[in-house]
Amino acid sequence: MMCKWDMDEVVVQVEKTKREWDDAYEKTFEHILAIQEYGKSRRGGEEKISLQRLNGLAQDGLSLLNSLQFNLDLLAPQLPSDDQVQSTQSLLETWKNQYQSLRVNLRSANLKAKDNMRKAAQQERELLLGGGTESTDLRRKRQANAGVTSDAESITESLRRSRQLMVQEVERSTNTLVAFDESTGVLKKAESEYKGHRSLLSRTRNLLSTMQRQDVIDRVILIIGFSLFVCAVLYVVSKRIGILKLQQMATAAIKAQLAGKAANGDAMPLGQEFDGGNTVPNVGIPLQQRLHDEL
Repeated sequence: MMCKWDMDEVVVQVEKTKREWDDAYEKTFEHILAIQEYGKSRRGGEEKISLQRLNGLAQDGLSLLNSLQFNLDLLAPQLPSDDQVQSTQSLLETWKNQYQSLRVNLRSANLKAKDNMRKAAQQERELLLGGGTESTDLRRKRQANAGVTSDAESITESLRRSRQLMVQEVERSTNTLVAFDESTGVLKKAESEYKGHRSLLSRTRNLLSTMQRQDVIDRVILIIGFSLFVCAVLYVVSKRIGILKLQQMATAAIKAQLAGKAANGDAMPLGQEFDGGNTVPNVGIPLQQRLHDEL
């Protein structure tokens, strides 16, 4: 719905621009014709509008026509159909040709006005030199209208300068608005990029937190595993030391038995002696094998 409304608005603006072009073109053409006819009926400043004023109006009309061309050039690509776009672009080319024709006609009209003024001045000079009542009236009219013409030209020039300043201010304001729009676009783009980086930083922060927790868990597991390993080693070493002590005690007991037997001179076999006593049973089994079984 909004898109259709925009298209309709573009069509309305194009039609409005066409109407404004027709009015401006007609007025500018009339001003150029007035410039061309300037001075033909001049008798001591009887012209209602000065040549400078007519040129100012013609220049203003040309500036307006140039602005309307620019507006139509911007609106043409936004029309809803290709036929309308092509038709508008063709019309734009026609406007450009008419604009150039008006500029040429303006130059020609100014040359014609200067020629008319030269001829009128020559006629006035002849009247002034001829004397008589007509010459006296002409001098009076020229003196009376000289001050009025000068004041009108000064006011016109002041208004033109004011208008030029207003046009410059409007252009400056337009450029400022365009700069603001560009800055707004850049800020929106920066904001979107900032949001993307912020989400990325958030994910990175969560990942780092997970890695830190996993690092703590790994450290705890390593400490517990190392502790268990140390405990197992200590247990094995303690068991090994106890067996060695038992072996030393058994060896010392055997040596003590052998030493006592040798001292008494008893010839009883060693196996029988151990069978009869309770000191070390089952002497027939090798001692090293029993120690290995205990281990």
